[in-house]
Amino acid sequence: MNGSSEGDVVVPGDVVRLTGVKGKVVLGPGLARAGEGVHATKCGVLRKGGNNIFYVDSRQKKYVPAKGECVLGVVTNARGDMFKVDIGSSDEASVSYLAFENATKKNRPLVNVGDVLFGRLLVASKDMEPELVCVDSHGKKGRLGVLPDGGFLFTCSLNLVRKLLRPECPLLEALGKQLAFELVVGLNGRVWLRTGSVRETLLVADAVLAYQHLQPHQVQHAVDQLIYQLSSS
Repeated sequence: MNGSSEGDVVVPGDVVRLTGVKGKVVLGPGLARAGEGVHATKCGVLRKGGNNIFYVDSRQKKYVPAKGECVLGVVTNARGDMFKVDIGSSDEASVSYLAFENATKKNRPLVNVGDVLFGRLLVASKDMEPELVCVDSHGKKGRLGVLPDGGFLFTCSLNLVRKLLRPECPLLEALGKQLAFELVVGLNGRVWLRTGSVRETLLVADAVLAYQHLQPHQVQHAVDQLIYQLSSS
């Protein structure tokens, strides 16, 4: 069996052939090791991203947690030593108060129900509850943790998330030349956005969602229309 290669459509169980790769290979969503080989675990198109990351590009709507992915969630319960976070999967994730930068028993993080949290999945298994941390391997938070007030959280397809997270995203580059905004993208199909006004936020959110169906040559026209709407208001 030759196996599937980049660009091929795969279904669960298909053997995947990772060709033309030098150095370490990272298996992303939709791929798993089976002995010395690799097979697909979901339907979609086999893709290769930067840093030798291979994944299955699928149109699934329900997020399936994967270890190491950074996700956006909403705190639903803040009792005791653990917080519960809705990340859009079948099960809520948990995060310990010690999983924040500089957190100790005496210096607990300020986390409230309703807060939007950006965290990294430390544990993700079909047999275990997802577990989040809000620090990197060096104990630093970076952009992880509770996001500031005034932002707007919305959902999008997992396919759009991958488009937004590409090293070069034409939409974000074009918007960044015209507007000041903060954007955080979670691999669970959620986006957090903050701009200078409610109107700007809604228009930028619309532009982000429309990017799903735009071709690269259509992006600048879409951004020009957005700026025109803002200037004429």
